[in-house]
Amino acid sequence: MPELPDITVYIDALETRILAQKLENVRIVSPFLLRSVEPPVSSAIGKTVAQLRRLGKRICIGLEDEIWLVLHLMIAGRLHWGKKGAKLSKQHLAAFDFANGSLLWTEAGSQKRASLYLAQGEAGLLEFDRGGLEVLDCRLEEFSKTLKSENHTLKRALTDPEWFSGIGNAYSDEILWEAKLSPLALTQKLSDAEIARLFEAVRKSLSEWIELLRRETGENFPKNVTAFRPEMAVHGKYKQACPRCGGKVQRIKYASNETNYCPTCQTGGKLLADRAFSRLLREDWPKTPEELEMRLGRRHSERRM
Repeated sequence: MPELPDITVYIDALETRILAQKLENVRIVSPFLLRSVEPPVSSAIGKTVAQLRRLGKRICIGLEDEIWLVLHLMIAGRLHWGKKGAKLSKQHLAAFDFANGSLLWTEAGSQKRASLYLAQGEAGLLEFDRGGLEVLDCRLEEFSKTLKSENHTLKRALTDPEWFSGIGNAYSDEILWEAKLSPLALTQKLSDAEIARLFEAVRKSLSEWIELLRRETGENFPKNVTAFRPEMAVHGKYKQACPRCGGKVQRIKYASNETNYCPTCQTGGKLLADRAFSRLLREDWPKTPEELEMRLGRRHSERRM
């Protein structure tokens, strides 16, 4: 799912293309995309784009008369810039046509999770605000207060939109690696020094990724927006070498997600229990990466015999 750095770069690209441009038409392909009734889509047509804004992981296009288009890409949604009136395929959800081109919205896969809402005025737009802190704008004291408000794992805390705005599965892995903290550390047990380190890691990681994506995109429209990038330290790097210590990156799998971390850098050399795997091994859950590798090697050898 595109997160704060990705959404920021999308908005950069949109500002140079549609700001002060008139929305001439909206073509909706997927019947599942539009989730609101009032104001109607027809009220947006013919209106000029006055501003763009990020709200969590949503892209908000502000039109004249305080009409807002609120786009949530979800996991597989992506935006593209094409020629005006570009033809749409089954993969397209919608197109927003301007005099200088069309903003195209696609979604891979069969599960249609992306959503489009229309809102009226600031009050209507704020209904989509989950209340999370804007981590690049807040102070350490605000960050610490939010972090200590309840006792959750750091992974959950960073990705909760009611706590922090715009951080998801991918960049939370990178932030925790940068901070040298376990994804399962509990928020209310962190020391002041650890919270300060996490705060700096959040700001450093997100700022650096925004700049990297901006350099990569240049004046083009963002392409290859993905949660798995070769420059990432641990996210999506299971069993690859940690760029800091050289140890093997490990993971915890849950539902359709996974958390990646370096045991050496973040957990004192201890493996974090993957529930599905630990149930399989029951009391024999390995305590170190080396022990896990030995056991997996034995299991592989036994299957080949």
